[in-house]
Amino acid sequence: MSDLLSQKAHLEARYAELNQRLQAIRQDYANGLDADSEERAQQLANDEVLAEIMRVAQEDLAKVAQQLLEVSALVAKA
Repeated sequence: MSDLLSQKAHLEARYAELNQRLQAIRQDYANGLDADSEERAQQLANDEVLAEIMRVAQEDLAKVAQQLLEVSALVAKA
């Protein structure tokens, strides 16, 4: 049982971390582009990387959410 609780706590922490990462990315997109042309060029260059990080984080979040459901069900049965 303590292994399940430990696994659940780990998954909850990972879920929160991924949610925080996604929120930061969404905030970055919401801030728009900088008025400074050099900064704007850097932001545009980073856009593909940021989009990929977001995609991977969303995939990971879905996996962690599924694992969390499974572990929570096991904890409830125990």
